[in-house]
Amino acid sequence: MVITKDMPVSGIASSWEETKAVFVKYSIPYESNKALKEHLQDDQLISIISEINKVIGSSEATCIEGG
Repeated sequence: MVITKDMPVSGIASSWEETKAVFVKYSIPYESNKALKEHLQDDQLISIISEINKVIGSSEATCIEGG
């Protein structure tokens, strides 16, 4: 699964424990029910999504649409 800007932070953190360190780095509370896009904008949003996907070993190349 690829992490997207619309996913809630708490859902990401509870599914992938290793992402909590990334949220701490960006000063985002990993208990937040808000979507990533509500915490960061533009370049920072792109950076954190890329970093989280790298941490969990996911990318657009490893996933297919709809599953």
